[in-house]
Amino acid sequence: MSSSSVILVTGGSGLVGQGIKYVIETEPVGSKFGKREGETWIFATSKDGDLKDPKATEAMYEKYKPTHVIHLAALVGGLFKNMKYKLTFLRDNMLINANILESAHNPGGAPRPKIEKVISCLSTCVFPDKVTYPLDENKVHSGPPHESNFGYAHAKRMVDVYNHAYKEEFGLNFTSAIPTNVFGPYDNFDLEDSHVIPGLIHKTYKVKKEIEAGNKDAKLVVAGTGKPLRQFIYSRDLAKLFIWMLREYDDVEPLILSVGEDEEVSIEEVAKAITKAFGIEGQYKFDTSRADGQFRKPATNAKLLSLVGKDFTFTPFDEALQETVDWFLQNYETARTGKK
Repeated sequence: MSSSSVILVTGGSGLVGQGIKYVIETEPVGSKFGKREGETWIFATSKDGDLKDPKATEAMYEKYKPTHVIHLAALVGGLFKNMKYKLTFLRDNMLINANILESAHNPGGAPRPKIEKVISCLSTCVFPDKVTYPLDENKVHSGPPHESNFGYAHAKRMVDVYNHAYKEEFGLNFTSAIPTNVFGPYDNFDLEDSHVIPGLIHKTYKVKKEIEAGNKDAKLVVAGTGKPLRQFIYSRDLAKLFIWMLREYDDVEPLILSVGEDEEVSIEEVAKAITKAFGIEGQYKFDTSRADGQFRKPATNAKLLSLVGKDFTFTPFDEALQETVDWFLQNYETARTGKK
């Protein structure tokens, strides 16, 4: 990176964007993840323009004149929305990604600095529905994604296609990251449209309120048997890996950002940890009439560790979960809970 860099983070108010902001602002001087002299970090939000609009996207680039971009902005939603609005998720995300990359290419020759690197955020849903495990970076395009994520997954896959095309035709340094299940402060805790950890945190909050109101038998109800396994990565750990990628990773090939396969956590362990964090440990039960979904979909982080170093430390799951619960309690009135 140059000694004077402007890093634009799209989706800057979201889970991962706020994780990056936290790390940049709190890492001590001399840390390889902290802000460096000469760096300017800009965390763009939807107020900076509709990224589906190429003119609005170009205007954002003109305003901030970035030299580097971490592209996190996307239309996202839970399972129900993904299944109901497949075209919307495909179209809107295709437009956003195409505009971000084309403005970074800057074919119009606008008077602003050259973009040295763009890192786009993908998702493990880009991987095929039917695939041998563990997932690795070579399997992204080896079959169709799961039908439930049809639109979103194909749009995200196309980022990798774009990156290779820009690299081959123009020599541009565009790449992508594939995180596993992310959680942490600033997550979406909306009960109707959230992922498993933020959803269970919000439900447990309500259960604790019931208990405090006198219903001592109130319990968190968890869909399924609790047996499925998932790899969860704390947003602030993920943030450090994005910062490392920005400074050190120059390969066009996508990179899985994840804890190891040996750090899979069962949904029951998640429920136990969340109820413990709220001070009502064990106050949960399972609704086995509800489907479990996929039992496990492990991804390897072997390539990541070979590059970043095996001494990279992931925050222990229980500690990261306690920090997330504490943040939720302290910021309940302004958190994304679906109440507004």
